Amino acid sequence: MTTAATAQAPAITNEGAGPKEEHESPEAGTADQRGGVADVVRRRLLPFDARLDPYSWLATGVIVVIAGILRLVNLDKPKGLIFDEVYYPTDAWDMLHRGVEWDEKSNGPAYVVHPPLGKWMIALGEMVYGNNEMGWRISGALIGTLSVLIMVRVARRMFHSTVLGCTAGLLMALDGFHLVLSRISLLDIFLMFFVLAAFGALVMDRDARRRRWLRAMEAGLDPSQPGKAGRPSFDWRTGVPWWRLLCAVMIGCALGVKWSAIWFVPVFALLIVWWEVGARRSAGVQRPWRDTVIDEFGWLLLAGALILITYTATWAGWFATDTGYFRHWLRDTGHSEPPVWGAIRNLLHYHHEMYKFHSTLDATHQYQSWPWQWLLLGRPIAFYWSGDGNCGASSCASHILLVGTPLLWWSFIPALGALAWFGIARRDWRAGAILLGVAAGLLPWFYFAMHGRTMFAFYALPAQPFLVLAVVYVLGAIMTPAPAPAGATPGAAPPTDESSSDRRLIGAVVAGAYVLLVAVCFAYFYPIYVGQVIPYDDWSARMWLGSRWI
Repeated sequence: MTTAATAQAPAITNEGAGPKEEHESPEAGTADQRGGVADVVRRRLLPFDARLDPYSWLATGVIVVIAGILRLVNLDKPKGLIFDEVYYPTDAWDMLHRGVEWDEKSNGPAYVVHPPLGKWMIALGEMVYGNNEMGWRISGALIGTLSVLIMVRVARRMFHSTVLGCTAGLLMALDGFHLVLSRISLLDIFLMFFVLAAFGALVMDRDARRRRWLRAMEAGLDPSQPGKAGRPSFDWRTGVPWWRLLCAVMIGCALGVKWSAIWFVPVFALLIVWWEVGARRSAGVQRPWRDTVIDEFGWLLLAGALILITYTATWAGWFATDTGYFRHWLRDTGHSEPPVWGAIRNLLHYHHEMYKFHSTLDATHQYQSWPWQWLLLGRPIAFYWSGDGNCGASSCASHILLVGTPLLWWSFIPALGALAWFGIARRDWRAGAILLGVAAGLLPWFYFAMHGRTMFAFYALPAQPFLVLAVVYVLGAIMTPAPAPAGATPGAAPPTDESSSDRRLIGAVVAGAYVLLVAVCFAYFYPIYVGQVIPYDDWSARMWLGSRWI
């Protein structure tokens, strides 16, 4: 398994993105070459060693089992539909039997304002377990558990450390915000899952594209040559950016759950261009920006088409029936309705009406909140409350409160500040990617807040993986030893003197203590994450922000 020393990679080995190597030319390492490629170039291009590591998978399995137990035990409690479960499980059950959402009161198609994919995923659980609590909650619990698995592997690849990868997964597993939304049948856990999966595919694409350049250079490619002579030859196995296309499919699925995934599309496109330019610059391409535009424009267009095709496919049930809302809007309003184009026109009209709903939603709600409150846990949502049950005291309480693990969430803002500093000081691609992910998940809601749009704390869930990555990045930096002295051999191990060892030890103790405190904090709040019956006084003691949490 990766040692604690390996966990320090985020600050000292950066695939060529460190402050020193950014200014080194490919020729700087010609004195030490392998396969005809200078070592400094190899260090920039060689991605994470992704060979099978059974120990890392064993550690990953432990974290995923912990996450699964927390999300699956007593999943059918509390009984009945709570909060917005009055909408989505009912819609999912109707879709399972009719193909579309249905309004039982009017015995006609229901007008809904979110795409169908999240409800289809809820319907899968109902198909197995029936129309009951386990049936409509099991899909979210499994997807929440799978998101922890993806987090571990993505963080491990980004930080080159099994320790940090498992830390990221454990922090996600022990986040009350993530836990509650995994155990309640809402759409946001599916949205977050597909966004995280898309980001993971993008990180894999970055590694694959850099590996392609390195292999081509080892085979004799001279990137400084103009035109095709300076580019890797095309083949279907490595020339096609398969991971990038998978990212497009995942984003299409995310849009098929909620439209708010749209903000990740330009961010991920920017990352693709940024990373492609960086790969070419590291390889020694003379005009990296021009060549990136020439080589990647077509693939970006294909990715955009895949997003649109995937999103449209999530409406398959609506297309396959004649009973969906606005399914025959043209015909019903006296217009001609051609077989294919007519259906597309009807769907576009439906989307126009959905957009009007979302853009004019300003109704007040008891638990609405504003984006600047989210990271501070200023207004969480009470999903469930009951004063019934036996707790051994005169007064009892059973509560499900959507509030993040406080110690974890209150560390997000300082972590983002430190991350921004590290990103600038070290010119680290990881810091920039994490910050852009947070921005895509949070900043658009500040704009809508200025227009009075009704919003809730769970809108922040797609940003949560990136916020956790920000904390883990800073933990890795804390454990970083002093850099190698000036004039040291490029790629040499960091010094192992007593001061460096002390810094590693102190950093590891601080990081370990932080994770332990998060775990203790999570355990303390666990009863109000799962609706456990506890004495009223114990419940009241957990309302740290008083009326803001009640």
